[in-house]
Amino acid sequence: MTRMWPPGSGTRRSVAPRVAVPREPVDPARIGRRFVRRRAKGMDADAVVAALENARFDARQASRHEELAGDVRGPAELAEWERLAQLLADAVPGTVYDPDTDDVVQAELAADAAAAAERETKLREAARTTARADELQALRELGTLEQTEPHEGDETARDELTRRAGGYVRRDIDAWLAHALAAHLGHYRDQAAREKAAGLLPPPLLAHAGLLTELIRLAPGVGVDQLVFAARLATTEPEATDALAVFLAHARAEAS
Repeated sequence: MTRMWPPGSGTRRSVAPRVAVPREPVDPARIGRRFVRRRAKGMDADAVVAALENARFDARQASRHEELAGDVRGPAELAEWERLAQLLADAVPGTVYDPDTDDVVQAELAADAAAAAERETKLREAARTTARADELQALRELGTLEQTEPHEGDETARDELTRRAGGYVRRDIDAWLAHALAAHLGHYRDQAAREKAAGLLPPPLLAHAGLLTELIRLAPGVGVDQLVFAARLATTEPEATDALAVFLAHARAEAS
């Protein structure tokens, strides 16, 4: 089988970093509001007003201490007591506070759930990217990368490999992706995937793919190992490579 490029040899695959679990950032103001809601559960309007007066007293005391000037939890608690007092003042007499029927609380819980789902999605995507980067690096070292079809997300795996291993791996991965784009291999059979890749991959790689496309059309059956000059040209002169690909496309159209 014709080889696209010589695989790397004698290089040890670096250990992939562990994917850190995203955590919800600490928010003292939110902690304060939640504390107030727990205390206020079951309170009627009079009890909440009494708690509000105590919170106002604490705020006046805290204002006398410079070291508490940057405190955000105290003001957040005071603001929440004020909100709950107004909420019960507008409610039917005898109503007690229940976070489960508080529209503001329920909206915050929905937003928290959405944020948690987004963090989980990012975590899964990061894990998939790490696993795919490991796979591509292993295939490169085995010399079988050129026999592998690209998958959706390989553009991100390329970025991970670049960050992890540097340019010597990136050159091989870029050449593989450029050939896959030119030959419409794997998920690049879909035009939408190719268009999406154009926004994710760097100009030299895209210029390489564009020139390969025209050279393969010009000389069907040519081995990719005979076109290694295209990668060097695209790396050093991506704009000139694009211009050459356009020129070849026009010449082919006029000749047909």
